[in-house]
Amino acid sequence: MLEDDFSDVFRKAKRGTGVDDAAISARTGLPVASLAAWTKGEGVPSEDAARTIAPLLGLDPGKFADLAAQRWHPHVAMPPDVRHHPQAPHPSNGYLFHLEDGRTAALIDPAGIPSNLMRAIAEGPYALRYILITHKHLDHCDATADVARAFPDAKIVMHRADSEAIGALAHKALPINEGEPLPFGDGSEIRMLHTPGHTDGSSCFMFRSTVFTGDTLFAGSVGGAFGEVSTYADILESVRSKLFRLDDETVIMPGHGPPSTIAEEKAHNPFF
Repeated sequence: MLEDDFSDVFRKAKRGTGVDDAAISARTGLPVASLAAWTKGEGVPSEDAARTIAPLLGLDPGKFADLAAQRWHPHVAMPPDVRHHPQAPHPSNGYLFHLEDGRTAALIDPAGIPSNLMRAIAEGPYALRYILITHKHLDHCDATADVARAFPDAKIVMHRADSEAIGALAHKALPINEGEPLPFGDGSEIRMLHTPGHTDGSSCFMFRSTVFTGDTLFAGSVGGAFGEVSTYADILESVRSKLFRLDDETVIMPGHGPPSTIAEEKAHNPFF
């Protein structure tokens, strides 16, 4: 199941572009009542209507129509060096990825019930090298203090623009820059890509052929723009200029929803 359905994408595009139902109705002749209903998830437009609306919102007509008709869903396997765990009570994705030794690991987005995270780490059992945080929203970082306390040798990595969300631990976060490699054993490395838009400090983490995208890029959608400085235009540019320059085979592990690939997103994401 995709994180965003037609109504979610419709709302995000309207909010991001500032184009409202009255303006869409005036340009297309579609009833405002119908547009309002589709925004609330009460039905979807016809193929022709979806294709007519899309250009007004900067969306791809064919991909937007496919979303309305639910014609696409990615079928991408979890990479063998990645483990997914639920972030209850949040509806967000948490991940651990590890080296070939099966023990050395990094954690993406420590959030939710701390005991669940400890259980996921213990299942390895893993020696935690890094705590990587994609952005400041609590459903991605509210268990940071508990994990850091349990694994004091693990290094916290979070963009400085968002690091106030982890309180006093912010001063312990590694001050790395865009694209700077983090050594991760056996010659491997992790790279942080700063992808502002969802928040000012939103970042993605690249490990081998997998990128953990937080709330920047979902299967078939993008995160909402909630930055204090960065904008909706920034999140789209972050995806185009940074994520879409990765190899097409790169697997996307998003903060919500199923995995995808760069190739799948280029072919099916209506925002591009």
